[in-house]
Amino acid sequence: MSKGHIRPRGKGAWELKYDVGIDPLTGRRVTKYATVRGPKRDAQRELRRRLEAVDQGRHADPGKLTLGAWLGQWSELVRNEVSIRTWEAYAEIVKNHLVPALGALPLGKVQPVHIQSYYAEASTAGRCDGRGGLSPQTICHHHGVLSAALKRARSLRLIATNPAEDVKRPKVERREIEHLEPGDAAKLLQAATGLRLRTPIFIALATGLRRGELLALRWCDLDLDRGNLTVARALEQTRDGLRFKAPKTKRSRRTITLSPSAIELLRNHRAQQAKERLALGLGKDSRGLVFTRLDGSLMNPKSFSKDFARLVKKTGIRRVTFHGLRHTHFTNLLREGVHPKIASERAGHASVAITLDIYSHAVPGLQEDAALRIDGALRQLLES
Repeated sequence: MSKGHIRPRGKGAWELKYDVGIDPLTGRRVTKYATVRGPKRDAQRELRRRLEAVDQGRHADPGKLTLGAWLGQWSELVRNEVSIRTWEAYAEIVKNHLVPALGALPLGKVQPVHIQSYYAEASTAGRCDGRGGLSPQTICHHHGVLSAALKRARSLRLIATNPAEDVKRPKVERREIEHLEPGDAAKLLQAATGLRLRTPIFIALATGLRRGELLALRWCDLDLDRGNLTVARALEQTRDGLRFKAPKTKRSRRTITLSPSAIELLRNHRAQQAKERLALGLGKDSRGLVFTRLDGSLMNPKSFSKDFARLVKKTGIRRVTFHGLRHTHFTNLLREGVHPKIASERAGHASVAITLDIYSHAVPGLQEDAALRIDGALRQLLES
């Protein structure tokens, strides 16, 4: 039970002194004071109310802490809880958007209306370059960061409620996933003949690997005799340069069976890579990366994507990002009748539901096929 005391502070005024526990940020015990005017019984009633709130975990008193100051503290708290690239994205949103718009507000006085007004303003004039508003998707990203920071403040008893929970996020219209039809995929591979991009493009189409997973692939991750590869890491680009990171989830670390054509192409690629290193006088690559630049250095993900975009534009096919090759792979799997669970395992998704949610609408004929299948069973009922 928390403890508190009352003492007089002049005529008709009483000072409350009570313990609220340990400050989660400093580790020090915190004592709060409050003044109540009126008869002593009012002060006693208020002290009981506050002590009860402390005991039940409902007490919140952030003092003079502003939202901007808390966002800075929260940013440091989560630095080691997420990937570097994710943390950089959080920090950018906090610095360039949330702090300028809402940072001056006292943390304990942030209301849903403040947040809702910010979203409305950001939708019309939220871009840092002054060229208009932010998209609904971007504002939702801001909401995610702000809500997470306020949720942590709530869990640390800095605020009693999370005002972001009562804010309506902008509606984001679901866009059709980008993928290539077989004819365009063939044109893209044909246009890439003789380029270093050709093999990565084919392997992406054959496996559905993400860009970072593909560029981090090592020969030791491949077993070409058994015909499979293991996704063990990913390459990401941060402000401090390129780095390898572990898969995001347990499901992201997965083993994928390779097609015969992919195995053959990778064998040829390994032989060609060895010839190139020999011609350049390079020794054995200690990292053993499957895809590198000509001199054996890491492929920069952003530069890689720009090269791919130029190739797509030159080919004249439907505009698609490199990630669209991943979508193409899984769209093709479902079109060919591969069980969604297998597709989900190859994708590294947390559940089959995620795979179906992303790709089922991109596969025409599923509804028609379902209707025909159930029709057979219904006809038997009518004829019985």
